Amino acid sequence: MRTLVVGAGATGGYFGGLLAEAGRDITFLVRPRRAATLAERGLRIQAPGDERVIRVRTVTADALDGPYDLVVLAVKSYGLDQAVADIGPAVGPETVIVPLLNGVRHIDTLTAAFGAERVYGGVCMIASTLTEEGDVVRMTGLHRLAYGPLDGGGGDRLDAVAQALSGAEFESQPSAQIVQEMWEKWVFLASLGVVTTLMRATVADVTAAPGGVAFAGAVAEEAIAVASAAGHPSRESAQAFLRTSLTTRDVPLTSSMYRDMVAGAPVEADAIVGDLVAYAERHGVAVPLISAAWTNLSIYMRNRTA
Repeated sequence: MRTLVVGAGATGGYFGGLLAEAGRDITFLVRPRRAATLAERGLRIQAPGDERVIRVRTVTADALDGPYDLVVLAVKSYGLDQAVADIGPAVGPETVIVPLLNGVRHIDTLTAAFGAERVYGGVCMIASTLTEEGDVVRMTGLHRLAYGPLDGGGGDRLDAVAQALSGAEFESQPSAQIVQEMWEKWVFLASLGVVTTLMRATVADVTAAPGGVAFAGAVAEEAIAVASAAGHPSRESAQAFLRTSLTTRDVPLTSSMYRDMVAGAPVEADAIVGDLVAYAERHGVAVPLISAAWTNLSIYMRNRTA
């Protein structure tokens, strides 16, 4: 499939780069500055015990040709509206759009813009970042994609998407429960983001502090309760993974939101934490810790742009 990856950052650059290296038909939609960097340096990916340079094909929005068979959206939530405006020429009658964004609000935006028949759900699991030079760094062994129709169906289109997104060095799996997986990832990211940004610390630092384990566990229970009230209860395995990740001592885990905050960068607070608070209010679930984090993040965002 002719595939457009929107964004060549820590997520899109990693998965799209490895797919390109594996021989898939990949083009990156990027800003002119990023296109110049990739042309000069190549797409550089660092992972534990590995470093590689991949030569990739790029296009900027003013030169975008279409349609593409598959569009993979790998942007932050605050970049979604611009991405929707940019990819119009790439979307045709048979195009499939796979978003790798956090939360769930982006699904409504994409279906309104392009029609529900073109939009899949998507989940990526990776801890990665960009260096100042624009190199992608994967920090752990986790690198997984899941995707599928929102109604849980299958068919030839899903088979073609799975083939286009497979064959590289990461786990790639079509899912018949993609909405469930999206919610479970959201609960995990929101909990991790709340713990690390509210305390301005890694999970290891939080759990080493007096009351830290109880605090982190309480955040997890709040998030789990919201998802359950909204009709998307996390499976037992996802709940166990969340609780273990947040309360095990000596785990130097952070969230991308925490790393962005420390760097003074924009954060995805609205889509990850703010929307969870909104769901809690809608369904009458008390979330005092998550609400406190949302207030804290809102102050950070306002002061950052003041």
